[in-house]
Amino acid sequence: MDLNKLDTDLTAIVEKRIELSKKTYADPEYDDIEEEVHDLEDDFNEEFGDQLEGELEKIYDKLDSDTDILLPSAYLANKYTPMQPDAHGIISYEVKGKEGVPIESEQFDGQDVRIVLIPNPTRFVMQINGVSLKDLWRSR
Repeated sequence: MDLNKLDTDLTAIVEKRIELSKKTYADPEYDDIEEEVHDLEDDFNEEFGDQLEGELEKIYDKLDSDTDILLPSAYLANKYTPMQPDAHGIISYEVKGKEGVPIESEQFDGQDVRIVLIPNPTRFVMQINGVSLKDLWRSR
C-alpha cells in the first residue's frame, strides 16, 4: 500500500468535506462539491478498501466486536478540525464529538464506542462517549 498516496487521498476527501460543510444546500456549488466528495470516496474505497478492511478485521477481533465491517469511507467523520501544520507543513486533524461508526463490544458495555478514520498519518481512532482515546491502527 502506498502510504503517501493513502494520506494524500484521504486528506483530499477531508478537505473537500470541510469545504462542503461551509456551504448551505441553497448554494449553487453545493451539489457539485458533494458529487466530488462522493467520487473521491469511491476512488478511495476502490484503491485502499481491501487493505483497510483487513486492518478493520484485526481491530474488530481485538475489540471482540461482531458488528459488521463497513467500507473505509463509512468511518469518515462528518466534521474535522485542522490542527497547526507540523515542521514539514503537514496538517493533521482532530475529530470531536460522536463521529465515525458505532461498534458493540462487551469490553465497553453501555458506552458509546465508535471508530473514526483520520488522515496524516492515516489512522483508525477509537472514540468512547465522543472523546478520541486511542489509535487502533496507524499507517506509519
